Amino acid sequence: MRKVYIVVIIFVCCLVCRVQGQDSILSLADCINLALKNNPSLKRGELQVNRADLRYKQAQYDRLPALSGNISHDLTQGRAIDPTTNQYIDNNNSSGRQSLNMNVPLFNGFAILHNIRMQSNAKDAGKLEYEGLSNDLKLDVIEAYIKLLTAQDMLKQIQGQVEVTKEQLHRAEVMNREGNIAPGDYYDLKGQYSAELNSIEQTKQGLYTARLGLAGLLNMDPSKLKAVEKLDIPTAYSTVSAENLFQQSLSVLPQFKALDWRKKQMEEGVKLAKSDYFPSLSLSGGLSTNYSREGGSFSSQYKGNLYKGIGLNLSIPIFNRLATRTQVRMAKVDLEEAGFNKEIMRNDLQVKTAQAVFDLQMTQEQVRNLKDQDVNFMEAFRIATVHFEAGNSNSVLYLTAKNKMDQVKSQLIIKQYELLMQKYINDYYAGSLEL
Repeated sequence: MRKVYIVVIIFVCCLVCRVQGQDSILSLADCINLALKNNPSLKRGELQVNRADLRYKQAQYDRLPALSGNISHDLTQGRAIDPTTNQYIDNNNSSGRQSLNMNVPLFNGFAILHNIRMQSNAKDAGKLEYEGLSNDLKLDVIEAYIKLLTAQDMLKQIQGQVEVTKEQLHRAEVMNREGNIAPGDYYDLKGQYSAELNSIEQTKQGLYTARLGLAGLLNMDPSKLKAVEKLDIPTAYSTVSAENLFQQSLSVLPQFKALDWRKKQMEEGVKLAKSDYFPSLSLSGGLSTNYSREGGSFSSQYKGNLYKGIGLNLSIPIFNRLATRTQVRMAKVDLEEAGFNKEIMRNDLQVKTAQAVFDLQMTQEQVRNLKDQDVNFMEAFRIATVHFEAGNSNSVLYLTAKNKMDQVKSQLIIKQYELLMQKYINDYYAGSLEL
């Protein structure tokens, strides 16, 4: 019974440790979710969407009547006109006026309608642009995450290199005391060891910079950034043609689709500017009354002085210093610019997608070559180590073989992560950046 109890305790402890270990590690998906939730630049982009939505709602509200009330009160001294009798009075007086006015737009060259459509298009464009910002942020987080993993693996790789050199240096120190090694070989190993220690410090600096970059995107204190989870790096990826990826990007990238809505927005802007050429017609109505201290009770004056009115107001533009014509021309320039913006992004996407496909293909080829080099240089280093330890070689040949092997291993780490990044870039343009 006691053994069973001990086994249960051990199992629970292991489970707790495992859960705690999982909680202390951030996956790539965790980092992306944190960035989408906390990144201030993305939150600022969300404010732009909110502004566009408010402008659209206000454009719809502009169809409603405008109603306003006015209350005023005056204190007069000396000779003045009583507002209720229109007679001169010579004593001090207090008087007041109350009014309620309403204005209903009947026709203004369809300006309200065009403004509603323009703001609706602007809202749709803003939503797509915000989605594009979110995708860009995801890609930035992926890049920062991969840079951090690269720096971590590079640090482990260099630390392993240092351990190998340290073992040889310890062996050389013993042999140097016994006079069984050439002094040049001994000092070569000491110099190599110092250089590799310096490489460790440089890599630690790069690792710290990578942590700062990722923490900044997450809007997090770098000291509170947890360890990140490793990513699987497949040996090969399937690729599409540059033309296919380009066409996919045109159909799926939200920031490109947003340009169509921006163009529609500018088209309505031209119509809105032209509406000022037309007369405007509105219906107005109002109630008003006045009060004077000399005129009796307020209730009797309110009824006796009550004024009611309704009217039509027609405003015909004749000449406004060519301001309307200028506004129309400026709106047409904005429309033309929207067309150029779409063409510029289209050309930019064609270049970037072609580069993305090429880089993915070339990086895959480089990784394959580096893996072959790694196998060959490892064998060359093994042979050089055997000859050096047997005294049949010197430090130059040994360190040359070691540096070749170490360099290839470092390049392989970098290129493998670069290959992973290129895969994510291709997914971004294909609209399949799912994590």
